[in-house]
Amino acid sequence: MSLRTTGRGDLESIFSVHQQAFGGAEEARLAMELLADPSARPVVSILAEEGDRSVGHVLFTRVRIQPADAVSAAILAPLAVVPDRQGRGIGGELVEAGLNELAERGVALAFVLGHPGYYPRFGFEPAGARGLQPPYPIPEEHAGAWMVRAFREDILGAVRGRVACADTLDREKYWVE
Repeated sequence: MSLRTTGRGDLESIFSVHQQAFGGAEEARLAMELLADPSARPVVSILAEEGDRSVGHVLFTRVRIQPADAVSAAILAPLAVVPDRQGRGIGGELVEAGLNELAERGVALAFVLGHPGYYPRFGFEPAGARGLQPPYPIPEEHAGAWMVRAFREDILGAVRGRVACADTLDREKYWVE
Protein backbone atom coordinates (compact mmCIF):
# COMPACT_ATOMS: atom_id res chain seq x y z
CA MET A 1 0.00 0.00 0.00
CA SER A 2 1.15 3.53 -0.71
CA LEU A 3 -0.02 6.92 0.54
CA ARG A 4 0.14 10.13 -1.43
CA THR A 5 -1.15 13.67 -1.43
CA THR A 6 -4.12 14.06 -3.74
CA GLY A 7 -4.51 16.33 -6.73
CA ARG A 8 -7.38 17.53 -8.88
CA GLY A 9 -7.18 14.36 -10.96
CA ASP A 10 -8.09 12.27 -7.92
CA LEU A 11 -11.62 13.57 -7.32
CA GLU A 12 -13.33 10.56 -8.89
CA SER A 13 -11.23 8.15 -6.79
CA ILE A 14 -11.90 10.13 -3.61
CA PHE A 15 -15.64 10.16 -4.29
CA SER A 16 -15.62 6.41 -4.96
CA VAL A 17 -13.72 5.55 -1.76
CA HIS A 18 -16.14 7.55 0.42
CA GLN A 19 -19.20 6.24 -1.39
CA GLN A 20 -18.06 2.63 -0.91
CA ALA A 21 -16.98 3.14 2.71
CA PHE A 22 -20.21 4.77 3.82
CA GLY A 23 -22.62 2.94 1.51
CA GLY A 24 -23.97 6.14 -0.02
CA ALA A 25 -23.07 9.47 -1.48
CA GLU A 26 -23.57 11.89 1.47
CA GLU A 27 -20.02 11.64 2.87
CA ALA A 28 -18.61 11.47 -0.66
CA ARG A 29 -20.38 14.74 -1.51
CA LEU A 30 -19.11 16.25 1.75
CA ALA A 31 -15.52 15.42 0.79
CA MET A 32 -16.01 16.94 -2.68
CA GLU A 33 -17.59 20.10 -1.28
CA LEU A 34 -14.81 20.51 1.29
CA LEU A 35 -12.13 20.11 -1.38
CA ALA A 36 -13.82 22.89 -3.40
CA ASP A 37 -14.51 25.19 -0.42
CA PRO A 38 -12.08 28.15 -0.23
CA SER A 39 -12.82 28.55 3.51
CA ALA A 40 -11.47 25.01 4.10
CA ARG A 41 -7.98 25.82 2.84
CA PRO A 42 -5.32 24.87 3.41
CA VAL A 43 -6.25 21.20 3.30
CA VAL A 44 -4.38 17.95 3.81
CA SER A 45 -5.85 15.30 1.53
CA ILE A 46 -4.20 11.87 1.39
CA LEU A 47 -5.16 8.85 -0.68
CA ALA A 48 -4.23 5.24 0.10
CA GLU A 49 -3.66 2.99 -2.90
CA GLU A 50 -2.99 -0.68 -3.44
CA GLY A 51 -1.65 -1.07 -6.93
CA ASP A 52 -3.94 0.97 -9.14
CA ARG A 53 -6.88 0.78 -6.69
CA SER A 54 -7.76 3.60 -4.28
CA VAL A 55 -8.67 2.04 -0.93
CA GLY A 56 -8.74 4.92 1.57
CA HIS A 57 -8.80 8.68 1.97
CA VAL A 58 -8.45 11.21 4.77
CA LEU A 59 -9.15 14.93 4.68
CA PHE A 60 -8.11 17.62 7.14
CA THR A 61 -9.46 21.15 6.62
CA ARG A 62 -8.79 24.49 8.25
CA VAL A 63 -10.70 25.63 11.31
CA ARG A 64 -10.57 28.83 13.34
CA ILE A 65 -10.82 29.14 17.08
CA GLN A 66 -12.92 32.10 18.09
CA PRO A 67 -11.84 34.46 19.50
CA ALA A 68 -8.19 33.23 19.32
CA ASP A 69 -8.12 33.14 15.52
CA ALA A 70 -4.31 33.42 15.38
CA VAL A 71 -3.89 29.73 16.26
CA SER A 72 -3.43 27.43 13.27
CA ALA A 73 -5.83 24.49 13.51
CA ALA A 74 -7.47 21.79 11.38
CA ILE A 75 -10.21 19.17 11.65
CA LEU A 76 -10.19 15.58 10.44
CA ALA A 77 -13.33 14.90 8.40
CA PRO A 78 -13.99 12.62 6.68
CA LEU A 79 -11.89 9.44 6.91
CA ALA A 80 -12.85 6.48 4.72
CA VAL A 81 -11.56 3.00 3.90
CA VAL A 82 -13.33 0.75 1.40
CA PRO A 83 -15.20 -2.09 3.14
CA ASP A 84 -13.04 -5.01 1.99
CA ARG A 85 -9.88 -3.28 3.27
CA GLN A 86 -11.18 -2.15 6.67
CA GLY A 87 -9.57 -3.54 9.80
CA ARG A 88 -6.10 -3.70 8.21
CA GLY A 89 -4.62 -0.47 9.59
CA ILE A 90 -5.17 1.66 6.49
CA GLY A 91 -7.26 4.22 8.35
CA GLY A 92 -4.62 4.50 11.06
CA GLU A 93 -1.87 5.02 8.50
CA LEU A 94 -3.94 7.74 6.82
CA VAL A 95 -4.57 9.52 10.13
CA GLU A 96 -0.87 9.33 11.09
CA ALA A 97 0.23 10.64 7.69
CA GLY A 98 -2.23 13.53 7.90
CA LEU A 99 -1.17 14.43 11.44
CA ASN A 100 2.50 14.32 10.41
CA GLU A 101 1.76 16.66 7.50
CA LEU A 102 -0.09 19.07 9.81
CA ALA A 103 2.84 19.05 12.25
CA GLU A 104 5.30 19.77 9.42
CA ARG A 105 3.14 22.73 8.37
CA GLY A 106 3.25 24.16 11.90
CA VAL A 107 -0.41 23.56 12.73
CA ALA A 108 -0.97 23.88 16.50
CA LEU A 109 -4.17 21.83 16.98
CA ALA A 110 -6.12 19.11 15.20
CA PHE A 111 -9.74 18.28 16.03
CA VAL A 112 -12.01 15.34 15.32
CA LEU A 113 -15.59 14.39 16.10
CA GLY A 114 -15.16 10.64 16.16
CA HIS A 115 -15.14 7.41 18.09
CA PRO A 116 -13.60 7.99 21.55
CA GLY A 117 -12.24 4.44 21.51
CA TYR A 118 -10.30 4.95 18.27
CA TYR A 119 -8.76 8.41 18.11
CA PRO A 120 -6.93 8.62 21.48
CA ARG A 121 -4.27 6.24 20.06
CA PHE A 122 -3.26 9.17 17.82
CA GLY A 123 -2.92 11.58 20.73
CA PHE A 124 -6.46 12.97 20.70
CA GLU A 125 -8.13 13.83 24.01
CA PRO A 126 -11.47 15.38 24.98
CA ALA A 127 -11.54 18.95 23.67
CA GLY A 128 -14.43 20.29 25.75
CA ALA A 129 -12.49 19.61 28.96
CA ARG A 130 -9.75 21.86 27.54
CA GLY A 131 -12.11 24.77 26.88
CA LEU A 132 -12.41 24.12 23.14
CA GLN A 133 -16.06 23.99 22.11
CA PRO A 134 -17.47 22.44 18.91
CA PRO A 135 -19.34 24.49 16.30
CA TYR A 136 -22.65 23.09 17.59
CA PRO A 137 -23.53 21.69 21.03
CA ILE A 138 -22.89 17.98 21.48
CA PRO A 139 -25.09 16.05 23.95
CA GLU A 140 -23.28 15.23 27.19
CA GLU A 141 -23.43 11.49 26.51
CA HIS A 142 -21.37 12.06 23.32
CA ALA A 143 -19.05 14.78 24.67
CA GLY A 144 -16.06 12.40 24.60
CA ALA A 145 -16.35 12.17 20.80
CA TRP A 146 -15.24 15.83 20.43
CA MET A 147 -11.44 15.60 20.63
CA VAL A 148 -8.29 17.62 20.09
CA ARG A 149 -4.64 16.83 19.50
CA ALA A 150 -1.99 19.41 20.29
CA PHE A 151 1.25 19.57 18.32
CA ARG A 152 2.85 21.85 20.94
CA GLU A 153 2.92 21.19 24.67
CA ASP A 154 2.16 24.79 25.61
CA ILE A 155 -1.03 25.22 23.57
CA LEU A 156 -3.70 23.25 25.47
CA GLY A 157 -5.07 25.40 28.25
CA ALA A 158 -3.60 28.54 26.69
CA VAL A 159 -6.23 28.67 23.94
CA ARG A 160 -9.96 28.50 24.59
CA GLY A 161 -12.98 29.20 22.45
CA ARG A 162 -15.42 27.89 19.90
CA VAL A 163 -14.16 26.08 16.82
CA ALA A 164 -15.46 27.46 13.53
CA CYS A 165 -15.20 25.09 10.57
CA ALA A 166 -15.16 25.68 6.85
CA ASP A 167 -18.50 26.85 5.49
CA THR A 168 -19.26 23.38 4.08
CA LEU A 169 -18.80 21.65 7.45
CA ASP A 170 -20.48 24.39 9.47
CA ARG A 171 -23.91 22.82 9.19
CA GLU A 172 -25.75 21.47 12.21
CA LYS A 173 -26.57 18.18 10.46
CA TYR A 174 -22.90 17.15 10.69
CA TRP A 175 -22.80 17.73 14.45
CA VAL A 176 -25.94 16.00 15.74
CA GLU A 177 -26.74 12.31 15.98
